[in-house]
Amino acid sequence: MIAINQILDKTKGDRWIWLIIILLSLISILTVYSATGTYAYKVNKTVEKVLLTKHLIFVIMGIGMIYIAHLLDYKYYAGISKVLMIITIPLLFYTAVFGANINEASRWVKIPVIGLTFQTSDLAKLALITFLARMLTKKQENIKDVKEAFVPIMGSVCVVFALIAWANLSTAIMLFGVSILLLIIGRISIKQISIVCAGGAVLLLFIVFLGPRAGTYKSRVNSFLHPEMQNSDKTYQADQSKIALATGGVFGKGPGNSTQRNFLPHPYSDFIFAIIVEEYGLIGAMTVIVLYLVLLYRCVRIVTQSPKAFGALLAAGLSFSLTIQAFANMAVAVGLGPVTGVPLPLVSMGGTSMIFTSIAFGIILSVSRDVEENSNKKVVVGEIPAID
Repeated sequence: MIAINQILDKTKGDRWIWLIIILLSLISILTVYSATGTYAYKVNKTVEKVLLTKHLIFVIMGIGMIYIAHLLDYKYYAGISKVLMIITIPLLFYTAVFGANINEASRWVKIPVIGLTFQTSDLAKLALITFLARMLTKKQENIKDVKEAFVPIMGSVCVVFALIAWANLSTAIMLFGVSILLLIIGRISIKQISIVCAGGAVLLLFIVFLGPRAGTYKSRVNSFLHPEMQNSDKTYQADQSKIALATGGVFGKGPGNSTQRNFLPHPYSDFIFAIIVEEYGLIGAMTVIVLYLVLLYRCVRIVTQSPKAFGALLAAGLSFSLTIQAFANMAVAVGLGPVTGVPLPLVSMGGTSMIFTSIAFGIILSVSRDVEENSNKKVVVGEIPAID
């Protein structure tokens, strides 16, 4: 605890969020170390050399990105959002056509020279949320104007949704939901929001029934709704996850003692929550859930205290995105939703996911830093700050 306090003393922004980041990072390192044992054995290399070292590097890089992003004034992200959208939309087109096909989906682009794969939807989430926050803030005076505000906002949401959904439907639906929440907060009329939802529904139906992964979506939904009628191969991941949950008990089997890591296809990413429950039991599961709930609470406080609309919308969009993704991942692991490829933020192993999640945390902390500095200014001029 002394070491953690020393680290927190050198940071700015909400201390609770920093504490959550540190705790989730520690949970990630412990669980990934355990969950990657079987994979490392298959490739005839030690866990430490193959995956843990790589994951540690990304965790350290992620914390470094959080620190750098939280030092930058969040107002600069308004300008950055335009550049990100200009880059993101062509990149999503490129991914859909030429992307590397991994696990039956073209979601990745190979980075030249270094050979690493890059998931473009991670960049798209950050780009769309920051762009929407900028547009909703900039257009507040004529927010009801169809040509000035509604068309560019609806266009950006629907285009990004369609391009992501082509290969990654679960991420697209979650991002669309976050976008609708931002539109509501940004005072877009109910009529216009209904039009956006209708447009999204049409795109969704087209992709689900006519898209390249239509068979996969149908199979996963059927496996979730009617598991007893499916071949055991189609419910294999869900079944193994349920076994992990059932054998975890209250206190779990202990760190490194998971058996289902030997059977789950992706125990270190998509189903890492199942490994947490198996090894740390109900206590471990509730700890992770509480951490994300506290994160959401602290972010909502930042939103309500932010003096600027852009900061409030930015913090709201990014915090909703992170927490919705977290609970979607956990819902799949416990059998409350069909299987998806959504990682657990800051916990699952994954390079680009870890980096862009860290940047999102950094931006939230940048807004929090601004709130903190404004509060200190009020104290200096003799105003009485609000009591938490």
